[in-house]
Amino acid sequence: MRICIIAEGCYPYVVGGVSGWIHSIIETFPKQEFILLTILANRDLSGKFAYELPENVTEVHELYLDDADWGKVDKRHKVRLNKKQYHALRSLILNHEVEWDEMFDFFRDHPISINQFLMGEDFYHAVLDCYNLQYPDIVFSDFLWTIRSMYLPLFLALSMEIPQADVYHAVATGYAGLLGSMGKHFYNGQFILSEHGIYTREREEELIKAEWVQRLYKKIWIQQFKKMSQVAYDKADIVTSLYQHARELQIELGCPKNKTVITPNGIDYRRLENLPGAGPENEGYIHMGAILRVAPIKDIKTMIQAFSYAKKRCPKLKLWIMGPFDEDPDYAAECFKMVEIMKIPDVEFTGKIQINDYLGWMDMTILTSISEGQPLTILESFAAHVPVIATDVGNCRGLLYGEDDDFGRAGILAHIMNIEEIASAMVYMAENPEIRRQMAEAGYKRLMRKYKIEDMKKTYENIYREAAQRQNLIWE
Repeated sequence: MRICIIAEGCYPYVVGGVSGWIHSIIETFPKQEFILLTILANRDLSGKFAYELPENVTEVHELYLDDADWGKVDKRHKVRLNKKQYHALRSLILNHEVEWDEMFDFFRDHPISINQFLMGEDFYHAVLDCYNLQYPDIVFSDFLWTIRSMYLPLFLALSMEIPQADVYHAVATGYAGLLGSMGKHFYNGQFILSEHGIYTREREEELIKAEWVQRLYKKIWIQQFKKMSQVAYDKADIVTSLYQHARELQIELGCPKNKTVITPNGIDYRRLENLPGAGPENEGYIHMGAILRVAPIKDIKTMIQAFSYAKKRCPKLKLWIMGPFDEDPDYAAECFKMVEIMKIPDVEFTGKIQINDYLGWMDMTILTSISEGQPLTILESFAAHVPVIATDVGNCRGLLYGEDDDFGRAGILAHIMNIEEIASAMVYMAENPEIRRQMAEAGYKRLMRKYKIEDMKKTYENIYREAAQRQNLIWE
């Protein structure tokens, strides 16, 4: 069976939770052929893989959302829409019962210059209709240029030549879900949609905080992402989420309930058994590890500030920030500088590591993210019998405190960006080794109950097998 994995901004270019999950899925089914359809901001990362691709990955196709190579025909050649096509374009811009299939067919059948199309009469008049009906009180020229910038990446995605596959497996809604919807439309393939975080909500949170978007345009951008999520929910044959609350959000956002299924993450706990302890040079400390990418979404700055307070109350604490710096070098540099300016001792930035070399001698791990799904780093900590401090995002509450078991707490939960709470949690964990041990055992039991790699493999084997059966294919 030929399976097309569709991912935005992660695998195989960036190391992290979703990327690791995709890599694990591909390795779990070595008899199946996988192709990758990857979505990047621009061509800078093209071909720069952070993973060695498994042998059963046979093709990689790249889409660039910010691309200068817009046109496939002479720019003097004008493409005008017929009445049906114009109605579909207008439905898209007005967000009124969007005629996606008509838009899919138009962009496939007409190798147009996106630049020319955005500057053309049909797009202009559709935007003008939207302006007159919904936003007549703002400056039209500003509105027109904003809508053009908004639709450039969408039209680039619609112009993408989709590879043929039996199954399209998108690992988010948004642009990935749009491409999965196109694959189903063109080739009648099965469409599986897996959300690790809720894409629409994540984009909404980002836009609300964004300083570069004016208030009114925040609403328009949010609507843009919602309409792309909706087509993915409508076209998908099955929609997975990692935990119950995420499923509830999908249904709230318009996903048909009968399509939804919960598929928790799973890890290979065996590779984290019998890990080496700390060497003599690290004795005498209480070690706290943060296994993550050094990026703004992980909110390393709050972690550093909290550690500076905790360190004064508990001098034996040592913080290990373990992960790559290359995703956002400017942010990483700011974190390094922060430690230097604040003169905080015992903070180590290791860069990319093998977690087996460190996790065995951590007394606790910490995650101060402002957004997560179901973090693999928490499950890895549980496998190594290590308790966790985490912010209350995604499924962190369910992992640490339990959802359907009575094992007890496996760590401490804190509010996002709450330096005082996080510092207090660090101190409490450092000063109570017996409670750390109890939490570690609770986490290990919770992991073994339903977060093993075998559990995830069985779940997705059933999903893929059912997809194969619907395509009259043999699943090996």
